[in-house]
Amino acid sequence: YFLDKSDKYDSRDVERLQQDDKWVENYLIWRHDVVDDTLKMIDESFQWRKEYTVNDLSESVLPKWLFEIGALFLHGYDKEGYKLFWFKVKHHTRDPKQQLDKKKLVAFWLEHYAKRDHGKPLTVVFDMAETGISHIDLDFVRFIVNCFTDYYPNFLTKIVIFEMPWIMNAAFKIVKGWLGPDAISMLKFTNKNDVQEYISGEYLPPHMGGTDSFKYSYPPLVDDDFQTPLCENGPITSEDEHESKEEIDADTKEAGELNEAQNLNQKKMNSVEQISKSEETDKTEIKPKNAKKALTTFKGSLLHISPAEELYFGSKETGEKKCLIVLTNVTKNVVAFKVRTTAPEKYRVKPSNSSCEPGTSLDIIVSLHGGFAASLQDRFLIMAAEMDQSSGAGVPELTQFWKEVPRTKVMEHRLRCHVIESSKPSSLTLKDNALNIPAKTNEDLHIQLTHLLQINKRLEEQMNRCLWFQQLSVVLSLLSVTVAAFCFYLAYAQRS
Repeated sequence: YFLDKSDKYDSRDVERLQQDDKWVENYLIWRHDVVDDTLKMIDESFQWRKEYTVNDLSESVLPKWLFEIGALFLHGYDKEGYKLFWFKVKHHTRDPKQQLDKKKLVAFWLEHYAKRDHGKPLTVVFDMAETGISHIDLDFVRFIVNCFTDYYPNFLTKIVIFEMPWIMNAAFKIVKGWLGPDAISMLKFTNKNDVQEYISGEYLPPHMGGTDSFKYSYPPLVDDDFQTPLCENGPITSEDEHESKEEIDADTKEAGELNEAQNLNQKKMNSVEQISKSEETDKTEIKPKNAKKALTTFKGSLLHISPAEELYFGSKETGEKKCLIVLTNVTKNVVAFKVRTTAPEKYRVKPSNSSCEPGTSLDIIVSLHGGFAASLQDRFLIMAAEMDQSSGAGVPELTQFWKEVPRTKVMEHRLRCHVIESSKPSSLTLKDNALNIPAKTNEDLHIQLTHLLQINKRLEEQMNRCLWFQQLSVVLSLLSVTVAAFCFYLAYAQRS
């Protein structure tokens, strides 16, 4: 494919495909591990990405009015912790002259989110309140469907359609014809009475029966609404005021023990990863994969951040309330950083606004405050930027630095929360063994199910071969008996 069509691909996509295992894995998952179908999807999506200049789409190259009308935007999370991609259908009007720009807007949002949150799947919400026949645009709907089915692999969790007018039933029968069986099963038709089965009221506007006071406006670009950095010791309450120095020292000691445990267990993990290449048992297939995932590191231009994607907290039953984030400065300058969160009332972060010396690592302890519990909707944002050696790293200097630093020089990385329901804490918490395995995600389970199906298929093939040999053996045995009987008959006839 590359040799024949290299001029039809963006070289950046080819380079990413060769380096990003997660991207390749998503293509395989979406095409059920059928390699030919996977290659075809990569080929089609790469050509589409170059045609729409996806890697170069930005706010500056699209008409400003497209962002201002608020027909498409990202905001909030569903009950499973997936980001909501909103389509306010009433703001869409069919106009062939604007169609290309609108399609590029869809690609912009998808690419913006994919790069920002590392391909975490989306839940699409079609808000069809106050819509009618004038808002139907099947070509645009088909483009949206194709984005998820053909161009962005394993990027869709469900499509929530709110209050679809009866006049559009015929149109959606056509849409269903474009969707494969997997995508059809993701369609959820809802109204005000049942939409909260999928999305909690805190992320639903009042006309959908929710309490979300969010009002879309532009600029700036709608984001996760991260709050201001937490203060050094987290929210100040009576409980925090009486926190002893011994507890803080215990936190630091605990973090140090985990670092030692991670270093000690890294060698173990390397040997386990080698064993995982074998398919002899489920243990070698599943456990090393999850263990490796728990210890992954995001390699940014300024900081390496571990864990790479998720902070693992326990549920109310397990009681695990602390996690560790390790930052490593990979530059030759001091790097200032600060931590922001979508739920500042829940979490304490120590430190939340500080700096990291060149070539050194720094531990950040994230702990749940009081009686709060972690939620799948909670997110953390780590911001980092290089400082001049002479700037100083005190609180006043950092405050002034963040006021003046250009946004283009700020590295951002997001982490999401994962709640472990099992009694065993995760490898990313600050207690017990660093090799404990986190609860499996839907993607892990899907991969394991696919693997089991492949094993089952191989067993069926082997069984069919055995049955074929068995039948052949029976036939040969019958022939042998027949020949022997015939020989005995001839011998008897000659004697008589």
